[in-house]
Amino acid sequence: MSEAGGGRGCGSSVPQRAPWSLVAATAAFCLVSATSVWTAGAAPMSREERQKLGNQVLEMFDHAYGNYMEHAYPADELMPLTCRGRVRGQEPSRGDVDDALGKFSLTLIDSLDTLVVLNKTKEFEDAVRKVLSDVNLDNDVVVSVFETNIRVLGGLLGGHSLAIMLKEKGEYMQWYNDELLQMAKQLGYKLLPAFNTTSGLPYPRINLKFGIRKPEARTGTETDTCTACAGTLILEFAALSRFTGATIFEEYARKALDFLWEKRQRSSNLVGVTINIHTGDWVRKDSGVGAGIDSYYEYLLKAYVLLGDDSFLERFNTHYDAIMRYISQPPLLLDVHIHKPMLNARTWMDALLAFFPGLQVLKGDIRPAIETHEMLYQVIKKHNFLPEAFTTDFRVHWAQHPLRPEFAESTYFLYKATGDPYYLEVGKTLIENLNKYARVPCGFAAMKDVRTGSHEDRMDSFFLAEMFKYLYLLFADKEDIIFDIEDYIFTTEAHLLPLWLSTTNQSISKKNTTSEYTELDDSNFDWTCPNTQILFPNDPLYAQSIREPLKNVVDKSCPRGIIRVEESFRSGAKPPLRARDFMATNPEHLEILKKMGVSLIHLKDGRVQLVQHAIQAASSIDAEDGLRFMQEMIELSSQQQKEQQLPPRAVQIVSHPFFGRVVLTAGPAQFGLDLSKHKETRGFVASSKPYNGCSELTNPEAVMGKIALIQRGQCMFAEKARNIQNAGAIGGIVIDDNEGSSSDTAPLFQMAGDGKDTDDIKIPMLFLFSKEGSIILDAIREYEEVEVLLSDKAKDRDPEMENEEPPSSENDSQNQSAEQIAPTSQEVDLVDQESPEESSLNSQPESLPPADTDNAASVSPSEQIPDPMENHETMSLDGECTDLDNQLQEQSETEEDSNPNVSWGKKVQPIDSILADWNEDIEAFEMMEKDEL
Repeated sequence: MSEAGGGRGCGSSVPQRAPWSLVAATAAFCLVSATSVWTAGAAPMSREERQKLGNQVLEMFDHAYGNYMEHAYPADELMPLTCRGRVRGQEPSRGDVDDALGKFSLTLIDSLDTLVVLNKTKEFEDAVRKVLSDVNLDNDVVVSVFETNIRVLGGLLGGHSLAIMLKEKGEYMQWYNDELLQMAKQLGYKLLPAFNTTSGLPYPRINLKFGIRKPEARTGTETDTCTACAGTLILEFAALSRFTGATIFEEYARKALDFLWEKRQRSSNLVGVTINIHTGDWVRKDSGVGAGIDSYYEYLLKAYVLLGDDSFLERFNTHYDAIMRYISQPPLLLDVHIHKPMLNARTWMDALLAFFPGLQVLKGDIRPAIETHEMLYQVIKKHNFLPEAFTTDFRVHWAQHPLRPEFAESTYFLYKATGDPYYLEVGKTLIENLNKYARVPCGFAAMKDVRTGSHEDRMDSFFLAEMFKYLYLLFADKEDIIFDIEDYIFTTEAHLLPLWLSTTNQSISKKNTTSEYTELDDSNFDWTCPNTQILFPNDPLYAQSIREPLKNVVDKSCPRGIIRVEESFRSGAKPPLRARDFMATNPEHLEILKKMGVSLIHLKDGRVQLVQHAIQAASSIDAEDGLRFMQEMIELSSQQQKEQQLPPRAVQIVSHPFFGRVVLTAGPAQFGLDLSKHKETRGFVASSKPYNGCSELTNPEAVMGKIALIQRGQCMFAEKARNIQNAGAIGGIVIDDNEGSSSDTAPLFQMAGDGKDTDDIKIPMLFLFSKEGSIILDAIREYEEVEVLLSDKAKDRDPEMENEEPPSSENDSQNQSAEQIAPTSQEVDLVDQESPEESSLNSQPESLPPADTDNAASVSPSEQIPDPMENHETMSLDGECTDLDNQLQEQSETEEDSNPNVSWGKKVQPIDSILADWNEDIEAFEMMEKDEL
């Protein structure tokens, strides 16, 4: 989600209110030449090594794209664990995530301009022909307007932009006659009915065939949309208007942006996450730079770059000033309330904010970009990938990682701005982690849990559209790219639009009459690109000096930035009471509660209930303290309840030809060997007879010294465990009997005991949903002997593992099994639990009530805190952080979809056929790892 290419003329200045043609000619964006700044610091990377890494990126792209085309096309996306395509309606619904799928070969369209950037022009020409011959945009499918715009419309426009460029060069695409543009125009008209609202904000979803509101459309009843969803249209829609001359697209996108600007909170100049598309009321009033808002800010600045409209720059600068004033708490970026911007709205950050350092580079504000990027890199070094969300003390909040490209994007732009070879090393780390942890025989698999290393059967289209593009550009020299990347702007999906559109078909007034800027101080706005001496004041070690204090920030306790609220409220005064420090028997604490308008009620069962009446607070500041205290207490209570839960486990297939590349998310058992405290268990698998394991096994010789596979149902889990243990099994895997169940769509499952003493069960027991279990069962049918590793976290793949011979006897497996007693202390977070941000904080008032109201912010009975007399972990503001990790519980939905118009059948291949296809990949992977060594 950032801007393209290099920094032509960024050392010069642009006169105020300069015509866009001059701005485009002198400073397309404020990046500086990578070779002109950095002269010392990190050791420079040789051209040979950069070429080697660039070639490695090309090989990785071929692995991902080739497997999509072979195993998934024409489906929208590849499912890399099962080597087949993801077709809407034929797989369990993943909720809103599936709204990106429209049965229009999404990954192929999203990858078009990536092929050209990677100099694969022949493949690009073949891909364009496939899009024109196979893709149908008239499907009876409800899709996201936002996702369809940035991925499909943007992909078609990016493909068209580079197709006409190649045609002008005279070697490729000589047959091309704007066919992709005509498809983009057709899609644009299909999206226009979504804008049929009084506000001009689009509906979040639309039916490609039937539009909005019709009975057969199955959509049009929504009332809310996210700010980014409505505010991330202007680049694609304006480009479509400029390419075709049809002004309606740009007009609709501008109207939506104008409305969002008018609805900003005037005192803070911030916008909320969710807005009512009919009334313009903010539904979610928290504000940040991550999910739900991110690309709205990005498109304001880039709309100025592409269209030359000063009003967009004014809006962006106004918002940016508010972001740096309230949200930025270096190196953190924390959400706040739009009405009370000094009050943090949450204690965690999401992974989408990783784009923001790249946007700050475009803005020319390098120092905070370096700080936030370095903080994110430290989190990655701790977890191998950036978790979907992490807390202010850098612990995992949501453990998934769907191979997002935003951090790679910011890495590329920081390297372009600084020329610091440090960022090349960062890019090298990203490549190594992708190959080591995410690469599977049929592509690259998203991480289900960054802590266990388990995989999810998904490879989103943005992985090919963005990740490989930014990584290749990071290591490429100018002569490695067949066109001038600086002549283009990147959309939020990294699609390329030519800057010459700024002077083409200009029929829209550049100054929006709907917005007034009388309250804005023009002196706050930068109308020039900063000179390199401003960015790096005579110090080639400037970037390194900013990064150095953050090197160990993840391994330390809470950064000082998170206590800014207390410092701002009371300069020199005692900080307010925090929920983690509260003791119900402390008279001073009770007095502070009273001052904050919080009442404490002792219940008959020994618990206490807290209720806040803001009108009873001593002052408005005390009322704010009380509101924050209540929010903290709800989070703390939820966390203490979740601590009774067990974390997920991993089943890793380690035998040939998997070699540890496939990791399955497994549910733990509340009995048997605790894998977090003992060594992992490794062994071959065997099915028990009877398969349900509910009686004495009739094939004890088959499971002796092995890990037994059992089907769920007909008896207690503990009874199954005892039966296989008596037969000599060293572990057990229970496979769900509910056909089609999957960890992708269901919350984490834990196996409970039978209500009796289960200390007699000494072997580890894990639970797999039907889909994950089928992967093991299919491997057994096709490959006979399958060896797995049961552990609390996936074992790092050892290059030597692939050269190991499998154990020669059953005793080899048994010797590595469960009778290990040396416990180790390991702190593991829980996945798939409801986030308190969703369940609790949204129920709290977003701003303080008027003085004449009695607003009770209470802890409901389900959220009542345990007796504070118990020995809970407490801390002072300067102490170590408590673990407030929480997880989002995914909820499945059902959805009806029409029959496909082209061949959408699942491409399921037998294991032996897939294994034959993997041989070349395994050889290439071995060669690549030898090169790394």
